[in-house]
Amino acid sequence: MNIIQLFQTCLRSILRNRMRSLLTSLGVIIGVGSVIIMVAIGEGTQKQIEARITAMGTNLLQITPQRQIMRSGQSMNMRVSGFTKKDIEKLREESSFAAAISGVVNSNANVTGSAGNVQVSVVGAEPDYQIARNYTLTAGYFFDDYDIATRNRVAVLGPTTAESLFGETELAISQQIRIGTNYFTVIGILESKGAGMGGNQDDIVIVPMDTAMTRLSARTINTIVMSVKSKDYMEAAQKEADLILRESRGILDGNASDFAIMNQTDMLDMASATTRTLTTFLAAIAGISLLVGGIGIMNIMLVSVTERTREIGIRMAVGGRKRDILLQFLTESVILSLMGGILGIGMAFLTCRLVSMIGVPTSINPLIVTASTLFAAFIGMIFGYYPALKAARLYPIDALRYE
Repeated sequence: MNIIQLFQTCLRSILRNRMRSLLTSLGVIIGVGSVIIMVAIGEGTQKQIEARITAMGTNLLQITPQRQIMRSGQSMNMRVSGFTKKDIEKLREESSFAAAISGVVNSNANVTGSAGNVQVSVVGAEPDYQIARNYTLTAGYFFDDYDIATRNRVAVLGPTTAESLFGETELAISQQIRIGTNYFTVIGILESKGAGMGGNQDDIVIVPMDTAMTRLSARTINTIVMSVKSKDYMEAAQKEADLILRESRGILDGNASDFAIMNQTDMLDMASATTRTLTTFLAAIAGISLLVGGIGIMNIMLVSVTERTREIGIRMAVGGRKRDILLQFLTESVILSLMGGILGIGMAFLTCRLVSMIGVPTSINPLIVTASTLFAAFIGMIFGYYPALKAARLYPIDALRYE
């Protein structure tokens, strides 16, 4: 029996019982579809998380104070020592890898505009903050060193905050906002960045750091952000910043640092590793349904062998070899499984499209689609082998007598 005849015979047998063939493939359809969907959601989520971390800044190091345990007699106290301008200046002067460095003071305040008021994150920063956090403006300009030195009451708004305070983003420029009891003039509107690791990056007010420390409730520099010239220098820049700040803060060799440096690359690696592990776990669970589908195929093929015992006997009687019978039933099993795989791919693409429309990120990997299809064929081959072998081992005389 040549290949064309083999496929024609197999397709006729499958199409003879269309509904049963579809139901037989259902387990494989669900299995392949589930694997592709789970991996697509996992990879889509991973890309979204990586994009959010990247949106926080370019090659970013974030330096924050660390809690220190202070012993006083028998009691123990936790102390957090904020940064000083001296720390920032020393880092700025001695760092070999920094593209931009800014101190940051953070507070939450009620901000009032002409169209409403909101509780929002107010950030006091230096001009380099725009470079370090990779901000661009859609209108106006960012404050400069003169605004820092004169402690000007100027503010740059995120687009969400501007819309909340003035109704429309474009109306915010040159308008007055009130933060606590102090009035600030809006000089710039940031370009939208969307949600970030710490919340909505568009819901923010940025003011000069010295102004925030004297006019607002923020009194301590609680973060230093540092943009590194190249991703290749991230580790070297982190070690150098650690040495500079230890010297600036008078920390002796052997003593623990009272600050922590968070590397953006480490954050990306950690987030990627976590989502990859979760994706693999979900895909493995979904893959179990493929095995269940394979068992379903084996079950139906065994039934088919029993139903077609007389047909098998006739084929053997007219010269059909055991190898031909084995190959025919094995091919039928693989075709059923492949049909399920193809329908499963279609189901996965449709589901991913629908899921994306409701805001869940998906990213279909062609490699996973190919691997799932090949695995479906492999399942058909493995679970179809025993029924095919059983058919091939039938004695022609017994098969012809079977009623």
